Amino acid sequence: MNNVRRATNKDIKRILELLVQVDMVHHNGRPDLFKGPATKYNSEELEKILAQEDTPVFVCVDENDVALGHAFCIHKQIKGDSVLTDIKTLYIDDICVDEAARGKHVGTALYDYVIDYARKSGCYNVTLNVWSCNPTAMKFYEAMGLVPQKIGMEKIL
Repeated sequence: MNNVRRATNKDIKRILELLVQVDMVHHNGRPDLFKGPATKYNSEELEKILAQEDTPVFVCVDENDVALGHAFCIHKQIKGDSVLTDIKTLYIDDICVDEAARGKHVGTALYDYVIDYARKSGCYNVTLNVWSCNPTAMKFYEAMGLVPQKIGMEKIL
């Protein structure tokens, strides 16, 4: 049984461990861009993120309340833009399932929870970015029903 809840400060140590796993997936795929092994936040930054309403972080926990995965989200809304509409978006900034828990529906539980949270929050859509060097994540998001919204492209010089 996968239980998803809002992350608290007691989850920070485990979230940092998961963030290293995320970084290493990206480092292995694009060592020219990602340093590896690293985390994009430190403990103090995570405390601030967890305390803010507009940056909810959710964890999927096991029966011992240990995080098996996380989803970092950001509420976004552009108002009064000359081109874009004023829709509310929930952006998934980071989602991770512990390597040892993959295939146990942790990612699906997190994603479903985020979708439900976004609906209850009055969001029009949920968006995220995925690196093309992470085909496993791309397949997961496609299986969840996500479709490309825009595509970032590059030319390495």
